[in-house]
Amino acid sequence: MSAPFVHDLIPGRHPAASVPKLGVGLQYNPALIGWFPFLEQPLDVLEVLFDGVMGPLDGPGLMWPGKTNVLDAVAARFPLIGHSNYGGDFGFSPVMSTAAARRHVPLAKRYAVPWVSNHCFYGEESWSDVWSSPLQFSQAEVIRVAERARVLQDLYGVPLAHENAAYYRSCPGSAMPEEEFLAQVVELAGTWLHLDLHNLYTNAANFGARGYSVERFLATIPLERVIVIHMAGGRWFDAFYHDLHDTRVPEPLWELLENVLARASPGAVILEYEAQELVEDGQRLDREATTDAILSDLERARSLWDLAYGPRSRSTTRFELR
Repeated sequence: MSAPFVHDLIPGRHPAASVPKLGVGLQYNPALIGWFPFLEQPLDVLEVLFDGVMGPLDGPGLMWPGKTNVLDAVAARFPLIGHSNYGGDFGFSPVMSTAAARRHVPLAKRYAVPWVSNHCFYGEESWSDVWSSPLQFSQAEVIRVAERARVLQDLYGVPLAHENAAYYRSCPGSAMPEEEFLAQVVELAGTWLHLDLHNLYTNAANFGARGYSVERFLATIPLERVIVIHMAGGRWFDAFYHDLHDTRVPEPLWELLENVLARASPGAVILEYEAQELVEDGQRLDREATTDAILSDLERARSLWDLAYGPRSRSTTRFELR
């Protein structure tokens, strides 16, 4: 598939998409596998990190040995959605050479995910300089990123949603705020949005004194294009608040989630945890307390979802309640 020319990218040509209302779930993160009782939970959906299950690009296999049976078992239990951290989506290698095209696209098709979301970071074949390397928020990059996003969405054959980033400095040459950049990209490419509320919280904590505004962000992006929402926690150290996913969801995020659910219509809310023991009041919890904390956050997210959309709107309750 050849890349589109700039003049082929016509604003407003959003493809029709059927986004299922799934509900509340977890990211199927390797840090939790083996001890957190995923299969015993009434989860509405699981988000799979394609990076953690894909085979190496220099090898013949689509998936790591041993991952196939595990993921097949999970897919038989829960609806799956796909997420990409290290796909090289918006780096500078040819799109067809990226992990997104070579591994994530066939994984999305194998598991028939209804959408895929990706991080808006730079990145190439190496992972060494991808995390928290935000895109340059400029008009030139709007056009370049939209071209690549359109091609990738066509390859996936399902909606592609771009996740707002947590970052610790802006990319040199940026000339607009992230929310304006994302709004222009999705309009030009016909793609979608993945709204990470903890990333907003993180950026506001670090850059609020410099004018970063969660309210302005949410007023600028097209909320009707939000497919999925992320919730997580983090901590302060070395003068920055960090998006570590190793605490419970901070209290202000619950009010923010309730506000967004009243204004948008996502297909899922996903909670992220990336530690074998969560941290609370500076102390690490044991496995049992960590499990209880995660389950408590899940229950709170379900209650807000049900408040917004009704108890029959989630996949686990749709046919159970009469």
